[in-house]
Amino acid sequence: MVKLIAMYKKPENAAEFDEHYFQTHIPLCNQIPGLKKTEIAKILGTPQGESEYYMIAELYFDNMEALKAGMSSPEGKASAKNLMSFAKDIVSMMFAEDEKSPVIV
Repeated sequence: MVKLIAMYKKPENAAEFDEHYFQTHIPLCNQIPGLKKTEIAKILGTPQGESEYYMIAELYFDNMEALKAGMSSPEGKASAKNLMSFAKDIVSMMFAEDEKSPVIV
């Protein structure tokens, strides 16, 4: 599987950000063709203390072709346009591939 990772720096107004993100943006994301699952986590901090990041979202697809097709679909474009309307200055995005490795204890 591959995933699109979005890392969000702290927004000026976290309550407003959350309202738009969870009530408007995520429903748009959930319509993207080929999307298998979405995981969202709020950042609590770092081993050194406070973090500049507020939240991370991971959108999973079967492979890179499915991710590209989904993001270039009308639903993917609507999601991207919405994201840029409220988070363009605080979001960083990257692609990653899940590696299946043994658990190291």
